[in-house]
Amino acid sequence: MIEFHLDARSGLSPYQQLVQQVRHALRLGLLSEGDQLPKVKDVVASLAINPNTVLKAYRELEHDGLVSARPGVGTFVTATLNGASFAVLGSLRQDLRRWLGKARKAGLDEESIEALLMSTFRDSAREDIA
Repeated sequence: MIEFHLDARSGLSPYQQLVQQVRHALRLGLLSEGDQLPKVKDVVASLAINPNTVLKAYRELEHDGLVSARPGVGTFVTATLNGASFAVLGSLRQDLRRWLGKARKAGLDEESIEALLMSTFRDSAREDIA
């Protein structure tokens, strides 16, 4: 089951962060069809946020066709976004962990690593278009 967290520095509202975390979990194969999302009351208790924030996130995911709410039971995954196999993802994840270790040894902090990743990602996307 997914465990939500909030990052005040992300620039995203809490509900957007929850949506993004579910989408990421679906892409990475961490959530599958039939899996249950945490109950609203449990998310509220663990993150100390308003229940309407969680409900808004779950409604957006439902509107996107990714989850379905079953009254009195919970919210369940109905679709996945996973495009790569676990083997491929696992290998890439190991490579990325090694790279992150090198970046930390080179003295980069979390924000610098994130900036470098995003900058390189954007540059790569522009090169793919050209």
